[in-house]
Amino acid sequence: MARKPPTTQKPESGRTAATIAAIATAPGRGGIGIVRVSGTKLLDFATALSGRQPAARLATLAEFKAADGSVIDSGLLLHFPAPQSFTGEDVVELHGHGGPVVMKMLLARCLELGATLAEPGEFTRRAYLNGKLDLAQAEAVIDLIDAATAAAARSAVRSLQGEFSRAVNGLLEQLIELRALVEATLDFPEEEVDFLEAADAVGRLGRLQQRLTQVFDRAQQGRLLHGGLHVVLAGQPNVGKSSLLNRLAGDDLAIVTSLPGTTRDVVRSTLQLEGIPLHVIDTAGLRETADPIEQIGIERSWREIERADVVVLLVDACTGVGEADRAIVAQLPRHLARVTVHNKIDLAGRTATSTDDADGVTIALSARSGDGVDLLRQALLRIAGWHPAEDVFIARERHLRALQQTRERIEQAQAQLPRLELFAEELRLAQLALATITGEFTADDLLGEIFGRFCIGK
Repeated sequence: MARKPPTTQKPESGRTAATIAAIATAPGRGGIGIVRVSGTKLLDFATALSGRQPAARLATLAEFKAADGSVIDSGLLLHFPAPQSFTGEDVVELHGHGGPVVMKMLLARCLELGATLAEPGEFTRRAYLNGKLDLAQAEAVIDLIDAATAAAARSAVRSLQGEFSRAVNGLLEQLIELRALVEATLDFPEEEVDFLEAADAVGRLGRLQQRLTQVFDRAQQGRLLHGGLHVVLAGQPNVGKSSLLNRLAGDDLAIVTSLPGTTRDVVRSTLQLEGIPLHVIDTAGLRETADPIEQIGIERSWREIERADVVVLLVDACTGVGEADRAIVAQLPRHLARVTVHNKIDLAGRTATSTDDADGVTIALSARSGDGVDLLRQALLRIAGWHPAEDVFIARERHLRALQQTRERIEQAQAQLPRLELFAEELRLAQLALATITGEFTADDLLGEIFGRFCIGK
């Protein structure tokens, strides 16, 4: 999807004029390995590598040669002339045998011919700077690579194809249109009241808010697909935390015994829950202990609780919530969502139930038999705010922040009516916040942070 180059607050470095090269396939052995090169006028570069001039966008069988003419490898040579390439520059790809040594030899030959080793994400960054992708699409590249579930991968593809960007650009068009009407009216203050009625400013603003809410909801769901939900299983020793982890995972990940204090370190597992990555962490039993190893495990448990989205506090259904459990609750972070699980209902002679109360959700279940575990899964989805949707696009925390800032500015604009100067200023600030999503206006240090998380060769 073609787009205009972004506006950045700082000029790009001189590296944008350099030819860059990197191994584009994952480390290790494989049937095929790829070395990618991007720069300007790479036809001579390709000829020096292979001894022949490749046709544009046509796979050519070639021998890749060292400086002395000896053959390093043989494979396919591809040349994509600018601007019809991923980066918008000339791109050359060497598809050879996927051994680590061969790949390093091919890369070294490219560096001998004048290329510079690419930085993480530099190919995608150039695609963004050359208008081949906007920033949201560029981020979707790494989201697709990192997708932990099929639902996350499908959503990343939608964002890569520009669906998220089109939604954002639609909002920008509405904002810009309203701003243009306001700015045109500011020169004629005697017509301000007529403008508000004739231009339907209030109605336009309301429709913009409604559409913004819809986009925010889809992005919020996409944020869950991207980052998942971090759930910590906490409680006293021997209440069944490890058994519950094993039941949720469908595998014996944690050691389960009748001895209190068996789990001495955190045990992690990532599961899928309706397409959402569920990062479940089993922790050491929380209690006073003189055992120095167990103390370390308990300290790590509290650190995990501090970073969690949800804590699942397990208590023994046979004894209920006791003083020790209440002491744990008193130390939990106030902002943290909590599910209290009464485990071992099979021993207590109780049935599986789920109830909402002032402190969160309380669920009675049996980790051993699995009775009531689905109630826990549904409660976690509800706490996360998840509702199934096929049109979710992948989103990140910065996207949600930008959308939230836009919402706040539009609310401020609404509060300024009928003072058009202040109304126009709030609309301008809303547009700037929204434009950071696609990168129409983006600080250069933000680009460094985003693309620095990519792998080398992408």
